[in-house]
Amino acid sequence: MIYDRLLRERAAAGKPIRVGMFGAGFMAKGITNQIVNSVPGMELVVICNRNIEKARKAFEIAGVQDIEEAKDDAALAGAMARGASAITSDPLLLCRADLDCLIDATGAIEYGAMITLAAIENGKHMVSMNAELDGTVGPLLKRKADAAGVIFTGADGDQPGVQMNLYRFVVSIGLTPLVCGNVKGLQDPYRNPTTQEGFAKQWGQDPAMVTSFADGTKISFEQAIVANATGMTVTKRGMIGMNHPGHVDELTTMYDVEQLRACGGAVDYVVGSKPGPGVYVLATHDDPKQQHYLNLYKLGKGPLYSFYTPYHLCHFEVPLSVARLVLCGDAVIQPLDGPRVDVVATAKVPLSAGDVIDGLGGYKTYGQAERYEVSRAEGLLPIGLAEGCRVKRDLPRDAVLTYDDVEIPEGRLIDRLRAEQDAAFPVRVSRKADVPAL
Repeated sequence: MIYDRLLRERAAAGKPIRVGMFGAGFMAKGITNQIVNSVPGMELVVICNRNIEKARKAFEIAGVQDIEEAKDDAALAGAMARGASAITSDPLLLCRADLDCLIDATGAIEYGAMITLAAIENGKHMVSMNAELDGTVGPLLKRKADAAGVIFTGADGDQPGVQMNLYRFVVSIGLTPLVCGNVKGLQDPYRNPTTQEGFAKQWGQDPAMVTSFADGTKISFEQAIVANATGMTVTKRGMIGMNHPGHVDELTTMYDVEQLRACGGAVDYVVGSKPGPGVYVLATHDDPKQQHYLNLYKLGKGPLYSFYTPYHLCHFEVPLSVARLVLCGDAVIQPLDGPRVDVVATAKVPLSAGDVIDGLGGYKTYGQAERYEVSRAEGLLPIGLAEGCRVKRDLPRDAVLTYDDVEIPEGRLIDRLRAEQDAAFPVRVSRKADVPAL
């Protein structure tokens, strides 16, 4: 780890990394507090939020008192020159300002698409906690960022970033990862904001966001991002998702190694395993000499060896993602090239003609991970496009929606970007046309 030393050097030189952030919700408040109070060598210069008073509140909770509202470029530049913390409702001010990096802590797909595209067009790096956007059009945004000479990356602390760190470590010591996994405590596709209201209230979170975790939508986006970053896939629609109350080390006996090799590795999740809520990577080694050492080091006889990180610390690690990007030019997690896994909209309840689909973590749909080539071949509707769509025909619960099943609202940026992505990346032929459930 070198980021702590590099940040201290920036602090000592009086040249802190200057950051702007979009969003002022639960996670954004944590990021604000972390940067303000625990990250020398970094300054959160400005927060942009559609409700500007929430941006003010995020700074105030962190103990910041000198706060100025910026309504134009000059006002933001003046606040920065005076050392004041700025708040604004105009996202383009951040994209045009003299900042080193931006953070998307919104989780909003259409808004996230707009600010990310604007950031790239204005030559700004972006650390994104917006897995929903990344899982819908991340490969295209990464290509656009590359062309602009900036970095678009997911964040450390979020489980995809933690998995990618572990994946890179495992590769660096000579093993071949075959499973990247996520440990969950609950998976119930029929949860909704009413069932999750009590939990959300207990922790001061948004019920829809909490629901997206419980109903599998969020983990589908997260594992799609990991698949796109590693070249892995899913072995079945929705992933395997075993229930296993034991330790993640025991998962080494529960997968068919040859099937995993045949599909190039798989992303997955497990419910109830320890340590949770962590992540795991299962990998092989082909060198008998090294197999002997791995057995000596208590990783067993193989062929799968278990590596895990027992926690993910979300907002605590987001500033380190910024430091890693700005100081080392290193992305945490980003697509290799084209999509490997899509997240498709699935009916949570029976849908009737005329129904309008609500947002992620809502009452009407949940997301499932599916191979990109299957999603394209069957015309499946990405759940990242589903909100606001009007259903054209009656559909039963658990039906996977297609483009033909809905009318898509006109004029949305996310639809244009998705169409551009689909045109930019031809459908891949799977290395194994149909990998059976393990």
